[in-house]
Amino acid sequence: MTYKETNLFMRKLILLYIALTLSLSPMASYAAAKKSHKHASSSAKATHAKFTNKKSNKYKLIKYKTNSQASNRKVNLRLRAHKAEMVYAQAYDGSGPLLLASSKALVINQLTGETIYAKNTNQSTPIASVTKLMTAMVMLDAHLPMDDLLLIADEDVDYLKGTRSRLSVGTPLTRGELLQLALMSSENRAAAALGRNYPGGLSAFIAAMNNKAEVLGMKSTHFYDPTGLDSNNVSTAEDLVKMVNAAYRYPEIRQVTTTASQEITLYGRENPINFVNTNSLVRGGDWVIGLSKTGFINEAGRCLVMQAEISGQPMIIVLLDSAGKQSRIGDANRIRKWIEYNDAGSLGENVSG
Repeated sequence: MTYKETNLFMRKLILLYIALTLSLSPMASYAAAKKSHKHASSSAKATHAKFTNKKSNKYKLIKYKTNSQASNRKVNLRLRAHKAEMVYAQAYDGSGPLLLASSKALVINQLTGETIYAKNTNQSTPIASVTKLMTAMVMLDAHLPMDDLLLIADEDVDYLKGTRSRLSVGTPLTRGELLQLALMSSENRAAAALGRNYPGGLSAFIAAMNNKAEVLGMKSTHFYDPTGLDSNNVSTAEDLVKMVNAAYRYPEIRQVTTTASQEITLYGRENPINFVNTNSLVRGGDWVIGLSKTGFINEAGRCLVMQAEISGQPMIIVLLDSAGKQSRIGDANRIRKWIEYNDAGSLGENVSG
């Protein structure tokens, strides 16, 4: 091969190499770009997933904290309200105006009949379990054997409000035990069982309740059931003073409603169950109380009626439609301090409207 031919061959070889290099470069670039894009895409997805998860977790965490804070705030508000009520009741020395949370209230000197304090006394309102005082009187008026064994039945279950009870269907209790649980612990099934086992049945019992109210001169009172769960059971503060006065004449009612607690062994249970009085003033032992009954349904608010001795005088206290779980107790304490601070004999001149 001559020099010229060799030189020509080498040129062709170089051109071929350049052509091959140029043809392969786009493919390599594409592959590299594809690889780079794939890597970038994977990184982006990972970053996005990481960001999304982080954002999601952060959102959930914030949401959880918000709910927790809202819940804690509600609890704190309730605790503060409760604490404020109790502190106010303790701090009040009776020297200032008597301000009550109950929307209807009446305080009567049981001995003289003098009105000590009055507030919306003739307004008709649901009375909840205060009803059970009438239930007890009607049952006792029938002079039925107190040791008769009665069974809690399905008819005694509260399907109206859905309240709970420790007296399961089929539980046998004496009439005396049912009376105690109905008055002391405000057991609705116990009150319902008393009415159902009345001669003539429940309808006859309710008729007797309304007849008793009429005899007592309770003109603005009407009963629809023996428990007080029915909001159609209505009365006024003035009428309830008459009912408390009448109930006070029954030794059984006085004894049961002022018992702080009682252990009762229910059928099928080895250990007795402790039932407590729904009035914390009775359980506290700081008051001289001759009769007591509490009540609550949403329509009635918190209710409390009592016969108690204050400054050596027998007083009948009626507190209705009180807002706040402890406000009726606070109201009772304020009333006592107000009467103790002032001259009980001249308080009638300061009757509130």
